[in-house]
Amino acid sequence: MASIHSTSGLEGIRRRFFPTPFQSLLSLLSLALLVTIGWKLLDWAFLSAVFSAEGGPEACRAAAGACWSVIANRWRIIMFGLYPYEEQWRSALACAVVVVMVVLSCLPAFWTGKRIALVWGLGTTLFYFLLKGGVLGLNRVGEEAWGGLALTLFIFVSTCLIGFPLSIVLALLRRSQLPWISRTTGLIIDCVRSLPLVSILFAFAVVVPFMLPGWLQSDKLYRVVFGSALFFAAYQAEIIRGGLQGVPRGQEEAAMSLGIGYWHRISRILLPQAMRNALPATINQFVIAFKETSLVIVVGFFEILASGNAAYGTGQWTFAYVEVYAFIALIYFVFVFSLSRYGAFLERRMAVGER
Repeated sequence: MASIHSTSGLEGIRRRFFPTPFQSLLSLLSLALLVTIGWKLLDWAFLSAVFSAEGGPEACRAAAGACWSVIANRWRIIMFGLYPYEEQWRSALACAVVVVMVVLSCLPAFWTGKRIALVWGLGTTLFYFLLKGGVLGLNRVGEEAWGGLALTLFIFVSTCLIGFPLSIVLALLRRSQLPWISRTTGLIIDCVRSLPLVSILFAFAVVVPFMLPGWLQSDKLYRVVFGSALFFAAYQAEIIRGGLQGVPRGQEEAAMSLGIGYWHRISRILLPQAMRNALPATINQFVIAFKETSLVIVVGFFEILASGNAAYGTGQWTFAYVEVYAFIALIYFVFVFSLSRYGAFLERRMAVGER
C-alpha cells in the first residue's frame, strides 16, 4: 500500500513539474535557484553568523554572516524600549498576561459572552496595572516611558477591546429603520474609512487637544488608542453589516412574529450567525490591526519598531540594521501567523462557506 502511494505521488510530481522537456528544464533551474538561495541564507543566518554577546561589533565586522550579537546586546531596548531597567520584569509579565489571555480566548471552553468578557476584562486590567503601577507597592511608570513589545500589545489589545464593541454598535445603527440615524452613521463610517490611519492618529495626537477643554484632554497615548479603535470599528462595522445581510431575512421576520424583543433577536439570532458569516474577514481585520500598531511611530511613540531603530542607532551597531529588522519581523510573524492559523482552524471548525 505504501509503495502504491509513493508511486502515485511520484507520478503526480512528474505530471506537474516535468510534463515536457522545456518545463522539466524550467523546474530544474527553479529548483537550483531555490537551493542556492536557501544555502546562502542558511550560511548567512547560522553557519557564518556571530551569536555571542561578548564578541561585540568587531567580531561581527570580521565575520561573513549575520551579526546576532546586536540582538544579544540590545534585546532589552527592542523588547522594553524606555521602560525603567529595574522594572522591566513588569513589562515582560504584562506581555505574558496578554499571551495567556489570547490563548484562553481561543479555547472552546471560554466561548461564551460572559467568560470572554471576564477573561479580557481581568487580563486587560492586570496588563494595564502591571505597566502603569501605582498599586500593590508597584512604582508608578508614566505612559511616556512605555515602549517595545509591551506598548505594541497595549495598543493592539486596547484597539480591539474598544473597537470591536463599537463596530457592533455602528453596524446596528447603520441598519436602523430611522433614516437620520442610518444615514448619519453611514456618513461617519464612510468618512473614517476614506482617511488613512496615519492622518487619524496625527489628528487625535496633535489636533484634538486644540479642540477640547483642558479637563477633557487625556494623555496622548489614550487619544491615539481611541483614534485607532475608531478606524478599526469603521472597517469592522462594514464586515459585521455584510454578515448581517447574509442572514436570511425570514429568520428576523419569524422572530418578530413570535414576539421576540429587539435585543433578543439581535443577540440570540442575528449576531451569532452574522459573526459566523464574517469570521474570515474579521480574523483578517485583527491581523491588520496588529500590523498597523507600527504606525504610531509617526506620532512619537516608542513601540517595538521604534525600539528596534534605537537598538542599532548607536555608533557601534549602525551596520547591523538588517539583523534587527529580521528579529522584529520574526516577532510580527509569530503573532500574525498564529492568529491567521487559528482563524483557519475556526473556519474549518465552523464550516464557514459551506452550504
